[in-house]
Amino acid sequence: MLRLVCLLVVLTTVLSLMPISGIQGQAVQDYTSSFLLFNCPDGDQTYELNLTIPQNIYQYYTMKSHSVFSTNAFSKFVTPNVFKPVADTLWQLYDNTEDFTNGVLTLVHQITYEETIPSRYPVETLVIGKGDCDLFVYIAASILEAGGIHTVLLFYEEKSHMQLGVDLGNSPSDVRDEVFYITYQNVPYYIAECTGSAWRRGWRVGECPSDYQNITVQVIPLDYIEQTSIGQASVSIRELDPSVVTLKVSSALMIQNTEISISGQILPITADENVTIRAQTSGGWMTIATVPTQQDGRFNYNWTPPAVGPIKLQASWAGNHQNNGASSDSQGIVVLPLYFVAVIITSAVALTTMFVTFIKLRHRKPQLLPVADELESQIMENTNFTTENYTDIAQLSESTGFENSQDAHGDFENSQDTRGDLENTEEPPD
Repeated sequence: MLRLVCLLVVLTTVLSLMPISGIQGQAVQDYTSSFLLFNCPDGDQTYELNLTIPQNIYQYYTMKSHSVFSTNAFSKFVTPNVFKPVADTLWQLYDNTEDFTNGVLTLVHQITYEETIPSRYPVETLVIGKGDCDLFVYIAASILEAGGIHTVLLFYEEKSHMQLGVDLGNSPSDVRDEVFYITYQNVPYYIAECTGSAWRRGWRVGECPSDYQNITVQVIPLDYIEQTSIGQASVSIRELDPSVVTLKVSSALMIQNTEISISGQILPITADENVTIRAQTSGGWMTIATVPTQQDGRFNYNWTPPAVGPIKLQASWAGNHQNNGASSDSQGIVVLPLYFVAVIITSAVALTTMFVTFIKLRHRKPQLLPVADELESQIMENTNFTTENYTDIAQLSESTGFENSQDAHGDFENSQDTRGDLENTEEPPD
């Protein structure tokens, strides 16, 4: 009787581990998840990583015990052997522990966040496609441990939150602010925040959200980490095709409070993708709009600059699972203030007036020349000067120019006096 009971127990266990589809004679269904990874933070190369989990492995972990009787037992959910192929693939992309860790964080940041009770194994979370902080930590710890990077779990009991501590071997250099770490057994473990939906600009190793800075945290070593597994996930990776974003503006010079047209295109033609348009003013870069592309890959946006002076514009898109993201060359515009335009107009009017006045004066000066000709004729009629005298007078008139009528009148009166003197002169005796 005892033998029969033991046989039934063994048979039941074996049947529970067999895939249901296999029992029914159907094809085994595997589960594939796709993630995008950069070659480095702010990198210009994007890769698509496809992670496939066989159904029998998924069912194996759904049947395992999920009970936890102490916080130290959380480490039982770290399963590195399943993810050894993932770690090996990531080491083909990255050549240091910091970039490797940031690549893992980029992966888990792409999983949909949803509060989940009870805990799950990483395989289950990847198949279901959503989870919360501790589930993401278990995935990240599994891949990092599989890649030879040691970790600890960081549990904030009063916040009901979990982070990961990573032994990088050196201080991270891509941190955008202060570096955060905890020291455990004389080893610095740098903070790795595994939640966050903005995965392209997500938390990097060494960065810590303000809610978890300088508060009590429990360090949980991986004493109960899984040592073996019944199988492994399979992985494929490929570099995405390149793309180009063009950008042009309707005018490079504009007046304050006027509108400018910003347009461009994604090549190869990609429809229904979001393009982010950013502007750089004296206050730095800011996002001014996110616009979708049309069927021909083109986008257009009308914008009124909020400030005057030089402004740079740039368009970018994040890419998809076929094409790498790209940014356009920046385009510069200059916005002129209204008062500056008024000064330009006033100055132009003044210069025009001065030029017209100058031209008129130049045309009026030659009109004085006929006066000199008339005076010269009168002198010749009333005097008996010789040809030599006439020549002298002509030269005198040219040198003086008869610049005004008063000088001409004075010369005429002098000629009258000369005539009188000649009449009163007695003729010399023969």
